[in-house]
Amino acid sequence: FHALVEAHYGQQALLDPTDLPGQGHLGIDSDPELDELFEAFVRSEYGNRTPVAIEAPFALRLAGRQIIGRIDAVFDDGAGGFEVVDWKTNAERSADPLQLAIYRLAWAEQRGLDPAAVTGAFVYVRLGDTVRFDDLPGRAELETLLSR
Repeated sequence: FHALVEAHYGQQALLDPTDLPGQGHLGIDSDPELDELFEAFVRSEYGNRTPVAIEAPFALRLAGRQIIGRIDAVFDDGAGGFEVVDWKTNAERSADPLQLAIYRLAWAEQRGLDPAAVTGAFVYVRLGDTVRFDDLPGRAELETLLSR
């Protein structure tokens, strides 16, 4: 799914996404199902938008831990800020907003932005639903949570 989205935005992955740990899509059992998911993405509010970044790499040190990852997509929010987006292909709204909090902080710190200028969203592609968060915890709150 991620490879199709990257190609949609004119970017090609250097590796097959299933070669990377945690990048396989459990629950996508057939090519027709993958096609349906991609068509749902194209119909979403993000299908016709242009991201500022796609699969944006980051490294962030929090509470003595190094966190390395990739942000699925980042969009200009049209109001001087950004929205970090994570595509979800599962059939439940079960993602942890702390994932977006980490993405938000990483994007803000890499760009020298106030984290308040960055929001986050999970796009549950299969469900046709976007869940937005504009009150994600900042560095201090994340470090407290990770220190427990």
